[in-house]
Amino acid sequence: MRQITLDLEVLRTFVAGVELGSFAKAADKLGRSTSAVSSQLRKLEQQAGTDIFVKQGRGLALTDAGETMLAYARRLLDLNDEAIVAIHGSELEGWVRLGLQEDFGETILPQVLGQFARAHPKVRIEARVARNAELIDRVTSGKLDLALAWSDGAVTPYCERIAEVPMCWVGSANASIERLAVADDPLPLACLEAPCLLRTAATNALDHAGIAWRLAFTSPSLAGLWAATAAGLGVTVRTPVGLPASVQPLAPVVSGLPGLPSLSLLLHRSQSHADPATLRLAAIMTEAVRSAVSVDP
Repeated sequence: MRQITLDLEVLRTFVAGVELGSFAKAADKLGRSTSAVSSQLRKLEQQAGTDIFVKQGRGLALTDAGETMLAYARRLLDLNDEAIVAIHGSELEGWVRLGLQEDFGETILPQVLGQFARAHPKVRIEARVARNAELIDRVTSGKLDLALAWSDGAVTPYCERIAEVPMCWVGSANASIERLAVADDPLPLACLEAPCLLRTAATNALDHAGIAWRLAFTSPSLAGLWAATAAGLGVTVRTPVGLPASVQPLAPVVSGLPGLPSLSLLLHRSQSHADPATLRLAAIMTEAVRSAVSVDP
């Protein structure tokens, strides 16, 4: 197979069009004509050697190959931009205060901190892992510059939705996956202490399905929740991101548990015009989250 070098400018147009939901908007944003954008997309399909778009109504949707191309395009562009910033922005200095959910503390946080530190060794980062309510309170009061938090429907003045993450039932990895919703036998739940969006989603779904449940274990921390779930004290609801090896997702069709909705993930900023260091960290965080969501089952 001959070597093919993808055109980064074409990839930038491709990613912009997908994220904006319109290649006409991408043309405006990038200062190109719509015909130039169309030409770039044709070039991308030619380089890919397969269709990456399919007609959907009046617009275009991504094929499976297109979804794969999108994930790699984001990674290639991020690496390109990181290289340029590392070369020209090594003198960037300052202090960034970042807050994020426990779900991302052991998976995304090390990756983000490592990538940022390599490019900007003079910028100091203060990271705080906490639950939703505390993160929102801290970013609105100016105690955090950035906060990655699940959406409960409320928004802060300067936030953006960066991912839509499915929720799933989770049980012990040491137990066989079998039908768990049994009549006259309340389902044992392991949950974080209230208030908790995922706990509420679990109980609402069970109540709507007419499935009896009981709180078998509550914990103030995610580590405690994983320990209880791994021990088989109950099932819980989380997202597929950052699941430890001691637990496993449970398919509703097999377990008899109800389906669950997805959960929006928001990146909140404390100011409308953040400093360059904060903006760069926000960009790296967004890319890391989207990559994690796209590769997790």
